[in-house]
Amino acid sequence: MKTLVWVEHDNSNMADATLAAVTAASKLGEVHLLVAGSGCRAVAEQAAAVAGVGKVHLADDAAYAHALAENVAPLVVNLMGHHDAFVCPATTTGKNVAPRVAALLDVMQISDILSVEGEKTFTRPIYAGNAIATVESTDAKLVVTVRGTAFDKAEATGGSAAIEDVASTGDAGKSSFVGAEIAKSERPELTSAKIIVSGGRALKDSETFESVIMPLADKLGAGVGASRAAVDAGYVPNDYQVGQTGKIVAPEVYIAIGISGAIQHLAGMKDSKTIIAINKDEDAPIFQVADIGLVADLYKVVPELTEKL
Repeated sequence: MKTLVWVEHDNSNMADATLAAVTAASKLGEVHLLVAGSGCRAVAEQAAAVAGVGKVHLADDAAYAHALAENVAPLVVNLMGHHDAFVCPATTTGKNVAPRVAALLDVMQISDILSVEGEKTFTRPIYAGNAIATVESTDAKLVVTVRGTAFDKAEATGGSAAIEDVASTGDAGKSSFVGAEIAKSERPELTSAKIIVSGGRALKDSETFESVIMPLADKLGAGVGASRAAVDAGYVPNDYQVGQTGKIVAPEVYIAIGISGAIQHLAGMKDSKTIIAINKDEDAPIFQVADIGLVADLYKVVPELTEKL
């Protein structure tokens, strides 16, 4: 089986999420990568160095500069004549491209897989991760998105795949890139951070969130997350959100401060290696998944913890 993996990138560097998708794809058979962008040969060279990759398809065209799914999907479909499966990381871009590819191929997409059980059999979470379904496809072609936290990352070096230029399908004319406001932070990105400090609605407002959570995160060199309630209340931007409708994370240490533990939040972080919860409500659901739980007033213990570090 030949598998085509979508490479997520910014036209300069390949995103880490791609490496987990490569690991998943390698369980299906031969792995080929697709780099679609503008002026992105450097990305193709990075992709070619990934261990276990057989070939890199490079589509360099202005139409792919911003990875508009309406332009990328026809390109993928053109390449699927020589591939049996299309695999994407379950990121914002991946979840935008894959459904369009599935629709054009007239097949069922298998979303957010956790493991590969057979050539066409996978496990995936349902009911916000409270149950794991085993699904088997009967379609001729597979379209799969991969939960990055469920697979080890492939080695970024050691490979020597050939780079093959492929013809562009051009601009579909269905969408156009207007602009992007990219949040910049010196802290680790959530999906790759080894330690994450998250705050919830109990932090009252953005100033309190800043004064309580940020000093602790700085001391630990941690990424900063938040519950949906904190994001909806305007304490922090939505790119901080951890959960079913935010980012799925699995750091070495996840510190949940003032987060009650709604099922949608737990779905995004319960695979963390060590979960530490601080909440004054001893019946909060977060304590059911926490490895270490502290029933206390966060306004007292968090500054004290920060001071002692």
